[in-house]
Amino acid sequence: MSQPNSSLPQPFNPPSRLLMGPGPSDVHPRVLAAMARPTVGHLDPSFVGLMDELKLLLRQVLRTDNALTIPVSGPGSVGMEACFVNLVEPGDKVIICENGVFGGRMKSVTERIGGQVVSVQQEWGRAVDPAAVEAALDANPDAKVLAFAHAETSTGALSDAQALCALAQARGVLTIVDAVTSVGGVPLEVDAWGIDALYSGSQKCLSCPPGLSPVTMSERAVAAIQARKAPVSSWFLDMGQVLSYWSGEGKRAYHHTAPVNALYGLHEALLIVLEEGLEATWARHRAAHEQLVSGLGEMGLDLLVPEAERIPELNAVKIPEGADDAAIRGALLNTHGIEIGAGLGPMAGKVWRIGLMGQSARADKVARVLAALKTELS
Repeated sequence: MSQPNSSLPQPFNPPSRLLMGPGPSDVHPRVLAAMARPTVGHLDPSFVGLMDELKLLLRQVLRTDNALTIPVSGPGSVGMEACFVNLVEPGDKVIICENGVFGGRMKSVTERIGGQVVSVQQEWGRAVDPAAVEAALDANPDAKVLAFAHAETSTGALSDAQALCALAQARGVLTIVDAVTSVGGVPLEVDAWGIDALYSGSQKCLSCPPGLSPVTMSERAVAAIQARKAPVSSWFLDMGQVLSYWSGEGKRAYHHTAPVNALYGLHEALLIVLEEGLEATWARHRAAHEQLVSGLGEMGLDLLVPEAERIPELNAVKIPEGADDAAIRGALLNTHGIEIGAGLGPMAGKVWRIGLMGQSARADKVARVLAALKTELS
C-alpha cells in the first residue's frame, strides 16, 4: 500500500479578503455554489441549453438585440483582442483614444495586427473629449474604427460613449468600446447608443470570478467581418469559427472546450443582476460611491477625476503627502483583510484605486474600508 507523499503541498485554502480594488470584486455565494455543480460536456444538450440562456441574459444586461452576443473564453483582455483582430485588417486606420492604460493597450493590439493608429491623447484622469475625437475623425475621413474606454479602469474616468458613438456613426466609422468596468455599474445602452463592438469582463460589476469576457457586435460589425480581405489573424478568436459553436439550431461544431463551470457562474451572476434590476444596480453603485466620497472628504482626501467625469465603481484616490503607498495598502491587506489597488503607469504612487463593484458596492463594505483607511492614516 503506497504511503502519502509528505513532500507535496497542502490543499490551498485562500485567506478571506474583502475585495475593494479594481477587480476582481467579491463573488456572490450563489455564483460560487453554481460553479461547484457537476461538470458536463461542452457539447452536452443540457449545456447547449445553458449557452442559449446565457446569450439571452447577456443581451438583457447589455441592452442589445445583437445576435452576436457571447461570453468569450478568457478575461477582458481576450475580449479586447477578439474585437480588434476581427474588425481590423492590416493597413486599416484606427482612431484610438488614450486617457489611461487601457487605451494604450488598444493601441498596442492594433499595431501588432498591422493597423494604422491615429492617437487622440487625453490627460489621465479625464474623460475623452468629444471635440478632440470629432477633429480626429474629420482629419481622417478614411478611418475604419474609433476605439475608446467607456470606463477607464486605470483612473476612474467615465467617457460619454453615446456622444462618441454618434460622431463615429455619422461618418460611417465602426466603434470598439472597452466596457470592462462599466457593465453592470453605470447606464449602458449598446443598441440605443449605436455601439458596434463592445467587450467586458466577468470579474468587475457582475461579481463573477475572472476568466470570461462578454462580447457583443452589431450587424454593421458582422458585415465588416464578412467583408474581410484576409482571414482573421487569430484562429482561436475568429468569430466566424467561434459562432459555429455558440450559435445555430441543432448540431453545433466543436471549436474549443468551453470553461463549463465558469459559464455556470456567469449564468448565475447575470440572473442576480437582472433579479435586482439594472436600474437598481446602477443606483446601488452610485449610492456606494457617494458614501465613499463623503467619508474620504471627512479625512481630507480627494479623487483624481473631476466629479462630473467619475465612474462610481472605480475611485482613484489621491494619496496624501507623506503617506507610504505600499505600506498602507499592505496594512489594509494584512491587518484588515481588505484589498485596494495601486496606481498604474504615471499614477503609480500617486493614487489608490478603490473599487465598488458588484457585491463590493454595499454600504457595510464601504464603511469597513473607510474605517480601516482612517485607522492607517491616523
